[in-house]
Amino acid sequence: MTVHRYDPTTALIVVDVQNDFADPAGGLSVTGGDRIVPVVNAQIELARAAGAPVIYTQDWHPPSTPHFQKDGGEWPVHCVRDTWGAELHPDLRVEGPAIRKGANGEDGYSGFTMREPVSGSIVPTELEALLRDRAIERVVVCGLATDYCVKATALDAARLGFATSVLTDAIAGVDLEPGDGDRALKELRSAGVSVEVAQPAEAPDA
Repeated sequence: MTVHRYDPTTALIVVDVQNDFADPAGGLSVTGGDRIVPVVNAQIELARAAGAPVIYTQDWHPPSTPHFQKDGGEWPVHCVRDTWGAELHPDLRVEGPAIRKGANGEDGYSGFTMREPVSGSIVPTELEALLRDRAIERVVVCGLATDYCVKATALDAARLGFATSVLTDAIAGVDLEPGDGDRALKELRSAGVSVEVAQPAEAPDA
């Protein structure tokens, strides 16, 4: 596996490490979601020490949205704005801006794009503009969940021309169907995304 390095042209994107996903009591808890937090924190420390920006994404849904089962969607209620479930996990280091997605009922999983609930058109979030403004060339993606928001964010990053890596020990999958997480990683590799093991905090420079 490739061991990555951070620098000011690389951004770490921390996807949806929120209570409803990362806490076992969350509304859409991901198995092992809480266990990735120390690994993610180590990456945040490495990134900041190297002058690399850290950007967070958050689901930020209204109480009713086509995203939720009760409103005709696929998922149980989760990450409703201004609730405990939507907050970033309390043990997560927060050292950068957060991109909130779905605030107006939009659907979708990527940190880069959302789908309008009525027209179905795809609209961008602020994430790409934030990266371009900082002259970012490469992104490292971690967080929750492997088979949905992590995958979609990494695929969009690669599509937009960023060299993209995903850290296998800093993600966890929903696995609605057994093997969904593994299939997501295979899809990422096929799209040119580098699938890596997170660099340990104590690793010496090469």
